[in-house]
Amino acid sequence: MSTGESHASTTSFTLSAFADEIGPDPQQQVDVLSAAGVKHIEFRSILNTNVLALSDAQIDDFKALLDRHGFGLSAIGSPIGKIRIDEPFAPHLERFERAIALCDRLGTRNIRIFSYYPPQGHDTWDTVGPEWVQQVYERMGEKIRRAEAAGVVLMHENEHRIYGDSPVRLADLYARFTSPALVAVYDAANYVFCGYDPLEGWAVTKERTKHFHIKDWKRGAQHGSLAGEGDGHIPTVIAEAAARGYSGFATLEPHLLGGGPTGGVTGPELFPKAIDAFRGILQRIGVSPR
Repeated sequence: MSTGESHASTTSFTLSAFADEIGPDPQQQVDVLSAAGVKHIEFRSILNTNVLALSDAQIDDFKALLDRHGFGLSAIGSPIGKIRIDEPFAPHLERFERAIALCDRLGTRNIRIFSYYPPQGHDTWDTVGPEWVQQVYERMGEKIRRAEAAGVVLMHENEHRIYGDSPVRLADLYARFTSPALVAVYDAANYVFCGYDPLEGWAVTKERTKHFHIKDWKRGAQHGSLAGEGDGHIPTVIAEAAARGYSGFATLEPHLLGGGPTGGVTGPELFPKAIDAFRGILQRIGVSPR
């Protein structure tokens, strides 16, 4: 009996998608995903506009579209924490409050966040002094307190160049903040792109991982790969997550045609292939995706 089969009753991977990788038109996003059998979206943008910059009317129109087609959200794919640590915090905190408010409007408790770029003049956190690291702690702590009060969950992604891009700093971050309002998003491709070992990243975050971004990458490549075809060890990690009884979302973010700090591009033709590739990984370990 395979690992996946032995845990099939306690394990579930609900498929979702960063639908803006399909294209900016929300109707096209919904149509492509519906045809592929995916009924959740991680809401990052529509109409070439970030979720936090959309008007209330645009939010309501999008929610009505989702409701008509039987869609839900896996998370609000916010850019919170994706600014330099030396940039003003107060305006960013206002955007964070907007993200919290959108949880109620859109029917999700999950907000994707980051842990800040290094200050001006530094390319990585490896050269940054402790005073700026303390600022990361203070800002993260304030957001966690507000999340706890609002009953929402902050899902931290290991993004390129942010404080929590390396396994070592992630271990520090999750040891410092033990609140259930802060959980880990595991993104194998981001570890590869940053030059870290994705298996080391998994080892230090698996206890806190409540969400997956499914994106694979070959070292030195300019765009993503289908899941299982890159250097992200995705089949290995997903099999172990299944063995641990993982129950949560797996959000497709393939970047098959490219990607950058604000998102990626896959297109309507390739996105279904990315879905099929990940479904194949689940099926090989005996797990039926939702």
